[in-house]
Amino acid sequence: MRQTLVRSVAALTLSAMAIAGPVAQSGTGRQNDANQKEWLQLFNGRDLNDWVIKFAHHDLGENVNETFRVEDGLLKVRYDKWTKFDREFGHIFYKQPFSYYLLAAEYRFVGEQVSAAGPELAWAKRNNVLMLHSPDPKTMLKDQDFPISIEVQLLGGLSDGKPRSTANLCTPGTHVVMNGSLHTQHCTNSTSRTYDGDQWVRVEVIVHGDERIRHMIDGQTVLEYTKPQIGGGAASPTDPAVKVDGTPLTGGYIALQAETAPTDFRKVELVNLEGCTDPKARTYKTYFVKSNASMCRY
Repeated sequence: MRQTLVRSVAALTLSAMAIAGPVAQSGTGRQNDANQKEWLQLFNGRDLNDWVIKFAHHDLGENVNETFRVEDGLLKVRYDKWTKFDREFGHIFYKQPFSYYLLAAEYRFVGEQVSAAGPELAWAKRNNVLMLHSPDPKTMLKDQDFPISIEVQLLGGLSDGKPRSTANLCTPGTHVVMNGSLHTQHCTNSTSRTYDGDQWVRVEVIVHGDERIRHMIDGQTVLEYTKPQIGGGAASPTDPAVKVDGTPLTGGYIALQAETAPTDFRKVELVNLEGCTDPKARTYKTYFVKSNASMCRY
């Protein structure tokens, strides 16, 4: 039986820690170290060696038209080498899956949507995504448009005076539970404000396996839901051996997107919330939510 109550309390504690940062405590330096969050830099600022690329209608590993690139210490999504676009949506996956974690990204939208996209893709202007809980990109079919995943949708304002929130939820091949009921709507807006222009925005996501996911902007929760699971459409075609509706999404790969909008990422970082919960171990951290004894080092 899962210790739901214990984890719920831990989730509330973690949320405060994630926003406020490490809490200094009296006592030994060992205790202070246990409170210090260890950030893993998914984007190292130099290259894409830790990432795997997949574009719809192309083989795994093909970086079509050098869309994903590193320049000036930034991970860039660019469309300057595209002369046509046939719904060749692209995704770049970090090499390692995670289950319980705090993910943060700093992004900005720059320039204009690729001209070959056409008016039918107006929704993709200033649009990128943090994709969570995706299956291994090797399981994607060659023509598959989007990976089965939970999307933290990143949107930039269109400078037209209309609200356009960011850190929204979209669900290609997935569903979630919201307010106690199965939520099958494909995209759901957050409560964030609109970010116009080319300004940098920091988004954070607290992920507790298939229990709870929380989106945050400027340290404030803007959307929250539970029980991510496989189901629904908006990802096609998919392997039926992979897309088994009703399967809980307990973890998976993290990806960024190329969806016709030029985008910069200056930081993509993660705190693993799964680890050693034995205070006697040197690898112990107070903020771990999921215990994994194999990660204990003494």
